[in-house]
Amino acid sequence: MRLDQQIEQLKQDMADKIPQDAMAVMQDASEALQRSGLVGQALKAGDTVADFDLPEVGGGRVRLADVLLAGPVVISFYRGAWCPYCNLEMQALQRELPEIKACGASLLAIAPELPEYAGEIRDKGNLTFPLLHDRNHALARQFGLVFSLPESLQAIYTNFGIELAASQGNDGFELPMPATYIVDQSGTIVHAFVDADYTKRMEPSEITDILKHMKRRN
Repeated sequence: MRLDQQIEQLKQDMADKIPQDAMAVMQDASEALQRSGLVGQALKAGDTVADFDLPEVGGGRVRLADVLLAGPVVISFYRGAWCPYCNLEMQALQRELPEIKACGASLLAIAPELPEYAGEIRDKGNLTFPLLHDRNHALARQFGLVFSLPESLQAIYTNFGIELAASQGNDGFELPMPATYIVDQSGTIVHAFVDADYTKRMEPSEITDILKHMKRRN
Protein backbone atom coordinates (compact mmCIF):
# COMPACT_ATOMS: atom_id res chain seq x y z
CA MET A 1 0.00 0.00 0.00
CA ARG A 2 1.27 3.47 -0.88
CA LEU A 3 2.20 5.86 1.91
CA ASP A 4 -0.51 8.34 0.93
CA GLN A 5 -3.12 5.58 1.22
CA GLN A 6 -1.83 4.62 4.68
CA ILE A 7 -1.94 8.25 5.74
CA GLU A 8 -5.49 8.66 4.52
CA GLN A 9 -6.56 5.63 6.52
CA LEU A 10 -4.78 6.99 9.59
CA LYS A 11 -6.52 10.35 9.20
CA GLN A 12 -9.89 8.62 9.17
CA ASP A 13 -8.97 6.60 12.26
CA MET A 14 -7.76 9.71 14.08
CA ALA A 15 -10.93 11.62 13.20
CA ASP A 16 -12.94 8.94 15.02
CA LYS A 17 -10.79 9.16 18.16
CA ILE A 18 -9.98 12.86 18.59
CA PRO A 19 -12.68 15.17 20.04
CA GLN A 20 -14.18 17.56 17.49
CA ASP A 21 -13.13 20.68 19.40
CA ALA A 22 -9.52 19.47 19.44
CA MET A 23 -9.69 18.63 15.74
CA ALA A 24 -10.95 22.15 15.05
CA VAL A 25 -8.02 23.72 16.90
CA MET A 26 -5.55 21.48 15.06
CA GLN A 27 -7.13 22.37 11.72
CA ASP A 28 -7.05 26.09 12.50
CA ALA A 29 -3.37 25.88 13.46
CA SER A 30 -2.53 24.00 10.25
CA GLU A 31 -4.35 26.57 8.11
CA ALA A 32 -2.63 29.44 9.95
CA LEU A 33 0.76 27.86 9.24
CA GLN A 34 -0.13 27.55 5.57
CA ARG A 35 -1.12 31.23 5.46
CA SER A 36 2.11 32.27 7.20
CA GLY A 37 4.17 31.77 4.06
CA LEU A 38 6.80 29.76 5.91
CA VAL A 39 6.87 27.10 3.19
CA GLY A 40 7.95 29.71 0.67
CA GLN A 41 10.89 30.68 2.89
CA ALA A 42 12.23 27.13 3.22
CA LEU A 43 15.16 25.91 1.15
CA LYS A 44 14.11 24.83 -2.33
CA ALA A 45 15.47 23.16 -5.45
CA GLY A 46 18.60 24.93 -6.65
CA ASP A 47 19.68 26.02 -3.17
CA THR A 48 22.91 24.71 -1.66
CA VAL A 49 22.89 22.80 1.62
CA ALA A 50 25.62 23.84 4.03
CA ASP A 51 27.65 21.00 5.51
CA PHE A 52 26.46 19.69 8.87
CA ASP A 53 27.64 17.24 11.50
CA LEU A 54 25.00 15.70 13.80
CA PRO A 55 24.96 12.98 16.46
CA GLU A 56 23.34 9.70 15.46
CA VAL A 57 20.86 7.82 17.60
CA GLY A 58 22.77 4.88 19.02
CA GLY A 59 26.13 6.67 18.99
CA GLY A 60 28.56 8.25 16.58
CA ARG A 61 28.17 11.27 14.34
CA VAL A 62 27.27 11.79 10.68
CA ARG A 63 28.74 14.54 8.52
CA LEU A 64 26.92 15.41 5.31
CA ALA A 65 30.13 15.98 3.34
CA ASP A 66 31.32 12.47 4.14
CA VAL A 67 28.03 10.89 3.07
CA LEU A 68 27.96 12.89 -0.17
CA LEU A 69 31.28 11.33 -1.17
CA ALA A 70 29.39 8.10 -1.85
CA GLY A 71 26.51 9.62 -3.85
CA PRO A 72 23.31 11.69 -3.55
CA VAL A 73 21.65 12.04 -0.15
CA VAL A 74 17.98 11.99 0.77
CA ILE A 75 17.32 14.12 3.87
CA SER A 76 14.04 13.63 5.69
CA PHE A 77 13.01 15.97 8.51
CA TYR A 78 10.35 14.47 10.78
CA ARG A 79 8.65 15.65 13.98
CA GLY A 80 9.26 12.81 16.40
CA ALA A 81 8.49 9.27 17.51
CA TRP A 82 5.24 10.52 19.09
CA CYS A 83 3.85 11.46 15.65
CA PRO A 84 1.93 8.57 14.01
CA TYR A 85 2.35 10.13 10.56
CA CYS A 86 6.11 10.24 11.06
CA ASN A 87 6.10 6.57 12.04
CA LEU A 88 4.27 5.67 8.85
CA GLU A 89 6.68 7.74 6.79
CA MET A 90 9.82 6.28 8.38
CA GLN A 91 8.52 2.73 7.91
CA ALA A 92 7.70 3.47 4.27
CA LEU A 93 11.20 4.87 3.76
CA GLN A 94 12.65 1.72 5.31
CA ARG A 95 10.73 -0.41 2.81
CA GLU A 96 12.05 1.78 -0.02
CA LEU A 97 15.62 1.81 1.29
CA PRO A 98 16.92 -1.02 -0.96
CA GLU A 99 15.76 0.92 -4.04
CA ILE A 100 17.31 4.13 -2.72
CA LYS A 101 20.62 2.36 -2.13
CA ALA A 102 20.44 0.72 -5.56
CA CYS A 103 20.51 4.23 -6.99
CA GLY A 104 23.77 4.87 -5.15
CA ALA A 105 22.09 7.21 -2.65
CA SER A 106 21.98 7.43 1.14
CA LEU A 107 19.10 8.30 3.47
CA LEU A 108 19.32 10.48 6.58
CA ALA A 109 16.36 11.18 8.88
CA ILE A 110 16.52 14.17 11.22
CA ALA A 111 14.38 15.12 14.21
CA PRO A 112 14.67 17.47 17.21
CA GLU A 113 13.97 14.85 19.85
CA LEU A 114 16.63 13.45 22.13
CA PRO A 115 18.20 10.10 21.15
CA GLU A 116 16.46 8.18 23.94
CA TYR A 117 13.10 9.21 22.46
CA ALA A 118 14.12 8.80 18.82
CA GLY A 119 15.09 5.24 19.60
CA GLU A 120 11.38 4.44 19.85
CA ILE A 121 10.70 5.19 16.19
CA ARG A 122 13.83 3.28 15.18
CA ASP A 123 12.86 0.19 17.15
CA LYS A 124 9.18 0.29 16.16
CA GLY A 125 10.01 0.43 12.46
CA ASN A 126 13.21 -1.66 12.56
CA LEU A 127 14.91 1.27 10.86
CA THR A 128 18.42 0.70 9.52
CA PHE A 129 19.18 4.17 8.16
CA PRO A 130 20.74 6.89 10.35
CA LEU A 131 18.46 8.90 12.64
CA LEU A 132 20.13 12.19 13.58
CA HIS A 133 19.47 14.50 16.53
CA ASP A 134 18.95 18.15 15.57
CA ARG A 135 19.46 19.84 18.95
CA ASN A 136 17.16 22.83 19.43
CA HIS A 137 16.24 22.71 15.73
CA ALA A 138 19.59 24.23 14.72
CA LEU A 139 19.69 22.53 11.31
CA ALA A 140 15.95 22.68 10.59
CA ARG A 141 16.16 26.41 11.29
CA GLN A 142 18.84 26.74 8.60
CA PHE A 143 16.46 25.00 6.20
CA GLY A 144 13.67 27.42 7.16
CA LEU A 145 11.39 24.71 8.55
CA VAL A 146 10.86 25.69 12.19
CA PHE A 147 7.66 27.17 13.59
CA SER A 148 6.18 27.76 17.06
CA LEU A 149 3.06 25.96 18.21
CA PRO A 150 0.22 28.32 19.23
CA GLU A 151 -0.78 28.08 22.90
CA SER A 152 -4.12 26.48 21.99
CA LEU A 153 -2.27 23.65 20.27
CA GLN A 154 0.30 23.31 23.05
CA ALA A 155 -2.54 22.52 25.47
CA ILE A 156 -3.94 19.85 23.17
CA TYR A 157 -0.55 18.21 22.72
CA THR A 158 -0.12 18.12 26.49
CA ASN A 159 -3.57 16.53 26.88
CA PHE A 160 -2.55 13.89 24.34
CA GLY A 161 0.50 13.10 26.45
CA ILE A 162 2.93 14.64 23.98
CA GLU A 163 5.61 16.27 26.13
CA LEU A 164 7.78 18.23 23.70
CA ALA A 165 9.78 19.84 26.52
CA ALA A 166 10.87 16.41 27.72
CA SER A 167 11.41 14.78 24.34
CA GLN A 168 13.33 17.74 22.89
CA GLY A 169 15.12 18.84 26.04
CA ASN A 170 13.89 22.44 25.78
CA ASP A 171 10.77 24.49 26.44
CA GLY A 172 10.46 26.23 23.08
CA PHE A 173 7.30 24.45 21.85
CA GLU A 174 8.73 24.44 18.34
CA LEU A 175 8.54 21.84 15.58
CA PRO A 176 9.95 21.46 12.08
CA MET A 177 7.62 21.15 9.14
CA PRO A 178 8.13 17.61 7.80
CA ALA A 179 10.24 17.88 4.66
CA THR A 180 12.17 15.74 2.20
CA TYR A 181 15.21 16.96 0.27
CA ILE A 182 17.18 15.18 -2.42
CA VAL A 183 20.71 16.56 -2.58
CA ASP A 184 23.27 15.83 -5.30
CA GLN A 185 26.97 15.31 -4.66
CA SER A 186 27.73 19.01 -5.07
CA GLY A 187 25.41 19.77 -2.16
CA THR A 188 22.73 21.26 -4.41
CA ILE A 189 19.09 20.50 -3.72
CA VAL A 190 17.62 18.68 -6.71
CA HIS A 191 14.14 18.27 -5.24
CA ALA A 192 12.38 19.68 -2.18
CA PHE A 193 9.09 18.55 -0.67
CA VAL A 194 7.81 20.85 2.08
CA ASP A 195 4.18 21.20 3.16
CA ALA A 196 2.60 23.08 6.05
CA ASP A 197 0.12 20.20 6.39
CA TYR A 198 1.97 17.69 8.58
CA THR A 199 -0.13 14.82 7.22
CA LYS A 200 1.35 15.23 3.73
CA ARG A 201 4.60 13.45 3.00
CA MET A 202 6.60 12.69 -0.13
CA GLU A 203 5.88 9.27 -1.57
CA PRO A 204 9.03 7.12 -1.23
CA SER A 205 8.63 5.69 -4.74
CA GLU A 206 8.78 9.25 -6.07
CA ILE A 207 12.11 9.70 -4.31
CA THR A 208 13.43 6.64 -6.11
CA ASP A 209 12.11 7.86 -9.46
CA ILE A 210 14.05 11.12 -9.07
CA LEU A 211 17.19 9.26 -8.00
CA LYS A 212 16.94 6.94 -11.02
CA HIS A 213 16.62 9.97 -13.30
CA MET A 214 19.70 11.52 -11.68
CA LYS A 215 21.62 8.28 -12.15
CA ARG A 216 20.69 8.07 -15.84
CA ARG A 217 21.87 11.65 -16.39
CA ASN A 218 25.25 10.81 -14.89
